[in-house]
Amino acid sequence: MWAAGKRKAVDGSFPVYGRSVAMLLAVMLAAAPPAFDPLRFFTGRTRGTAELKAILHARQPVAVRGTGAIQPDGSLSLDQVVQEGDKPSRMRHWRLRRVAPGRYTGTLTDARGPVDGVVTGDRMQIDFTSTGGFRVSQSLTLAPDGRSLSNRLVAKRFGIKVAVLTERIEKLD
Repeated sequence: MWAAGKRKAVDGSFPVYGRSVAMLLAVMLAAAPPAFDPLRFFTGRTRGTAELKAILHARQPVAVRGTGAIQPDGSLSLDQVVQEGDKPSRMRHWRLRRVAPGRYTGTLTDARGPVDGVVTGDRMQIDFTSTGGFRVSQSLTLAPDGRSLSNRLVAKRFGIKVAVLTERIEKLD
């Protein structure tokens, strides 16, 4: 029985719509993607499995093994071994530091000049110019599990898309 003008039933229970709203809020909070912290994600060991499609070339598999560590200055030092198709493996080194909430800057052995990143929620956008002069835009999106992410990298030359890499990166530690 309902008390007049009250939201609570006389017996102290809540009406159905009240429970529905509470359940909906709980589901929404549980389904909200975790915030992406690239320094935390890349600390320890990671493994990436990718496919690279460059203009006028067949698709190539790419495998990346990474080991990251936080340095005394708070920056991330990330060493990666990259295996692209049948080419010999090569080393790549990132150094990334947070400069403001959601903003990162750093260096990369494959980049000419700084690497800049912006985190919004579960996504990080990274932009840089490669040593080969390509304008690179990379989008990392953290999966709801917080232990893997998708990476989409697009390289352009003179405004023309020349290569796309799609990758899944897993945190192993």
